[in-house]
Amino acid sequence: MAQARSKRTTRSETRQVAALPWRLEDGERRILMITSRETRRWVIPKGGRMVGKSDPEAAAQEAMEEAGVKGDVDTQSIGVFRYAKGLKDGGVRPCVVSVYPLEVLIQMGAWPEAHQRERRWMSLSEAADLVHEPDLAALIRDFDATPLED
Repeated sequence: MAQARSKRTTRSETRQVAALPWRLEDGERRILMITSRETRRWVIPKGGRMVGKSDPEAAAQEAMEEAGVKGDVDTQSIGVFRYAKGLKDGGVRPCVVSVYPLEVLIQMGAWPEAHQRERRWMSLSEAADLVHEPDLAALIRDFDATPLED
């Protein structure tokens, strides 16, 4: 049993991708946050890497499925954050998530996970305060300081 437990805790990190959906409102960046399905915590759309898609494309796919938004995804990650994904068997899987900004151009009224999640536009400081992962909060705050491209 101790051997199995040590394997579970020393498992390598699972790589995931996430979108940071944003738009401008009155010259200020706003972030679209969604709730997680299980714990109802505020998170950004994220999921596993996808065969046949680049990481930015996979992040954009997650944004469409989980948040109901489409737009221009940045090909460069703004950084990574780590979190511990709770498993059904009570174990924990360490994950490292690359984050790709996605400028929202279309917000759908209906989308695949609409009945499973809540979504809300908020300021970057509010979004950073609501997430549980310190690395993600720092990425969101740093994104606020990133100059807008013309």
